[in-house]
Amino acid sequence: MGFKDISQIAGSAMTAQSVRLNTIASNLANANASAGSEAEAYRARKPVFSTLMGGNNGGAVQVLDVVESAEPLRRAHEPDNPKADADGMVYYTNVNEVAEMADMMTASRAFETNVEVLGRIKSMQQSLLKLGDN
Repeated sequence: MGFKDISQIAGSAMTAQSVRLNTIASNLANANASAGSEAEAYRARKPVFSTLMGGNNGGAVQVLDVVESAEPLRRAHEPDNPKADADGMVYYTNVNEVAEMADMMTASRAFETNVEVLGRIKSMQQSLLKLGDN
């Protein structure tokens, strides 16, 4: 596997982690959103990753989809809330802020790790060029 292949793998992983971070940001931005029905309520989203195996050139990470969480929504009886339905129920998102923050830290660390891989590849390439000059 050559440097180009490794760079492409690391680049695809960085792209995937960027999608993950954007999804987390969206979830956190909507963490306190409310709605008058279950259908209108914001549901947490999660990206689905897949590995692409490419024969001689290693592989890559691909984002297959961004799916909504199946976790139940939080319901509250708030008859004075303008968003309340006929029964006085308000539906709140199923975003777990603590889990999202932990996921954000993991995604950030994965992104940084791939940046480090690219940095090491660059260093190795420069070392090879120096060997050629001697």
